[in-house]
Amino acid sequence: MKHLKKETTKPAQRKIRTEKSELHPRSKHRGRYDFKALIAANAELTPFVLVNKFDQESVDFSNPAAVKALNKALLKYYYAVDFWEIPKGYLCPPIPGRADYVHHAADLLASSNNGKIPGGEKIRVLDIGTGSSCIFPLIGHSEYGWSFVGTDIDKAAIASATAIVAQNKNLRNAIQLRHQANPRNIFFGMFMKNEVFDLTLCNPPFHASLEESLAASTRKVSNLKGKKITKPVLNFGGQGNELWCEGGEARFVRDMIFQSKQFAASCFWFSTTISKQSNLKTVYDTLKRAGAVDVKTIPMAQGNKTGRIVAWTFLTPEQQLNWVKTRW
Repeated sequence: MKHLKKETTKPAQRKIRTEKSELHPRSKHRGRYDFKALIAANAELTPFVLVNKFDQESVDFSNPAAVKALNKALLKYYYAVDFWEIPKGYLCPPIPGRADYVHHAADLLASSNNGKIPGGEKIRVLDIGTGSSCIFPLIGHSEYGWSFVGTDIDKAAIASATAIVAQNKNLRNAIQLRHQANPRNIFFGMFMKNEVFDLTLCNPPFHASLEESLAASTRKVSNLKGKKITKPVLNFGGQGNELWCEGGEARFVRDMIFQSKQFAASCFWFSTTISKQSNLKTVYDTLKRAGAVDVKTIPMAQGNKTGRIVAWTFLTPEQQLNWVKTRW
């Protein structure tokens, strides 16, 4: 391929993975990236593709510009998203991990529907903290045809997501964006009168402070570069509210659970990612106190990173059957 940069490091002997088997079986990202096809989808990716020390084509994942160019290519090539731009410094989420959440969420719905994934715009999904990237709605609508409402406390993020939807004709009737004016509210104000959702998604900020967030980013970039980095570099970007909040992930999810109780009859499955395993006990205790009828924990992994989805419902088995019968 033309325009490839060649590293001078002597090739290392290592078995190269041809498949990312830890990703969901339906993931489009289990194989190695086809950079020829991705560059054809987004020429902006060209200068960032290099041949690494293992003699494999790759990009420098510690470089924010490279990560953004790769995301644009992946979204266009795999999900038919022709226009995708986010403001400088905003979170540029890793596509494979976000896609995995969507696929596992589809399996969650299928578990309540005799193993069949319900598809089409009749399935309504509420995305809490959709961000400037609008990533879950883009993937979820492309893969399963679901309709989405994306919410965020950041007006600039909502403006960015709105522009993405407006510039992609196939999304205009499938995705709505709503600004959450009160940062303490998660669901209040986002459920309109008599509105119901089949599913909610959320990837909450999991750090408890800016300092904690920067320290984690510095460790991650140091690992990517194979040497110690002292100056924080947010290779995937991220504004403060995207990366941390008071009390961190545990506090955010606790508030989410208690608020979700107020909308028990208006949503089938509530869900969120839980990055820190140490937070699970608190999450389970809170769900028990809130009176969740059923709770599911779904493991996820991407490379060396492990996590999980926790989903819950307040609907009784009889109510669940009636929901499926009347809506799906």
